[in-house]
Amino acid sequence: MILLPTASSWVHDAPGGFSALMDLYERNYIQIRRLLPVMPPASAVRVSQISGGLDLHLRIIERCRYTSELILTYQFGQNDGPPIAEPDLRIRVYHDARLAEAMDAHWRRHPALSTALPNAGPVDRVSLHRRWRSNRFLYKWLSYCLRQGHYFTDSLDHPI
Repeated sequence: MILLPTASSWVHDAPGGFSALMDLYERNYIQIRRLLPVMPPASAVRVSQISGGLDLHLRIIERCRYTSELILTYQFGQNDGPPIAEPDLRIRVYHDARLAEAMDAHWRRHPALSTALPNAGPVDRVSLHRRWRSNRFLYKWLSYCLRQGHYFTDSLDHPI
């Protein structure tokens, strides 16, 4: 006997739904661990460099037993000011639950990325759909970074 999903289960797993969001958090965790197999200590800063690609910047904000928070971004130089972090994602990794969530996301400041990134502002925590969109972007961006060959080793810790 073959069991097919019911219409109600499709609604719950639809993009923007809670179960789809939890699935995305799990997929993001898997991608983060592929990119960063060993979680560095708090205040660690790392850069992944690949030939012909943008440098990927990582900063560990906080590291606790069950969670870690990090910033993942590219940085674009400016002639008359500090570099622009784009996209600028703050990610919380839940080690015990094996989930990773984009907590805060800012983008669309640098013209080179204006067509590649979704049209959204900071994450609105009340909106499940916005959280889903930000975490879907994180998943796709992590996949892209991994395909490009980005990888953080554990030998490049630098205090901030």
